[in-house]
Amino acid sequence: MTPGARTFYVCWSTRATGERQRERLGAWGAITTDQARIAARILMGRIAAGGDPAAERAARAAEAARRKAEAARAAVVASYSLDDLLTDWAALHLSTRRPRYAAEATRALRLAFRAHLAAPAAALDYGAVLDVMDRLSAAGKGTTAGLTLRYGSACYGWAIKRRRLAMNPFAGLPMPARGGSRERVLNDAEIGEIWRAAGTLAAPYGPLVRLLLLTLARRDEGCGMVWGEVAPDLSAWTQPASRTKNRRVHIVHLSEPARGLLLDRLGAADGTPPPGRLVFGVQRADELRPISGHSWIKRELSKAIASARAKAAAEAGRAVEPMASWVLHDIRRGGVTWLAGAGFAPHIADKLLNHTTGSISAIAAIYQRGQFLAERRAALDAWAAHVLACGEGEMKTDTVADLAAERTKRAKA
Repeated sequence: MTPGARTFYVCWSTRATGERQRERLGAWGAITTDQARIAARILMGRIAAGGDPAAERAARAAEAARRKAEAARAAVVASYSLDDLLTDWAALHLSTRRPRYAAEATRALRLAFRAHLAAPAAALDYGAVLDVMDRLSAAGKGTTAGLTLRYGSACYGWAIKRRRLAMNPFAGLPMPARGGSRERVLNDAEIGEIWRAAGTLAAPYGPLVRLLLLTLARRDEGCGMVWGEVAPDLSAWTQPASRTKNRRVHIVHLSEPARGLLLDRLGAADGTPPPGRLVFGVQRADELRPISGHSWIKRELSKAIASARAKAAAEAGRAVEPMASWVLHDIRRGGVTWLAGAGFAPHIADKLLNHTTGSISAIAAIYQRGQFLAERRAALDAWAAHVLACGEGEMKTDTVADLAAERTKRAKA
């Protein structure tokens, strides 16, 4: 017992070096003298058997430090949600990728795994991923499932390289079946329902859908449309090569109903719209941004159609018949199907949709450089009249305004 500290120690000399060692047994009062003697005999027995109290003490301290570090790492992993991972991936990696890919990758993952966003990213396992992929495939979205699987694998692979996560729940999973090409063709009644449903959506969402109906343009082409792409007399919309799928300039004839929609958008613009201003932009803070809530638009259209069908069924005293599954892209297929039935040549439809291949063979295309603009104008005029007939009858728009003149008038006002 040490007189000053009143602590019990056991002392001994190592056999190999003769070095003096000591081990604390406990404070006087916490243990008795007899207990200290018993503890000393036990310790000396362990030492005689080859034990090393100092090494054992160091090992215990190292194990405690390891467990503490593991607990700290576990706490960090538990606080790192899937939403945090997607935010970091977008800011630190996707910022170097094409903007369209970056936006679509994060949008697809947030939409598909919205129920998991607040949970730890490390908690997402193979079962959860397979469940989401199977649900997408069962809904006829095999292509979307495949893209989402690729996006997720890239995201988690990036996190593993940065030592943020240890496992990629997307790696090694089978690619979802994409299925065959879609064959959904909207009939005349459905075209009319979509037109009327679009009329219930606030601007710019409803007008965008109606312009897509009238022009058979792709969704993203319409969302990115700026005033500088529109001819001064509103007669044509020239899509630059940088915004088309095949990287070729595409001229879209604007029928009278389409010009009417643009006149309404021009009237809603704040003053004279500059060439770079979005036609269907959404105000966010101090700037206009392209529409991004495509799933919301589709849901709102479907709800409006379902409501109209329910009302009609109630008035007729019959059961409600739901509209078959459809997507916005089906509008293009429905349009070219109607044009073919109306007698327009297949190569005119190919040009309208800005397809690089189609009814004109690759060899003939080398020599056939004509754009068939007159035929395309006639086709879209006929299609627009058909859409109005399906939707709400003929739209009376007798005047075609000159965009340059309208801008000048607004500048003077």
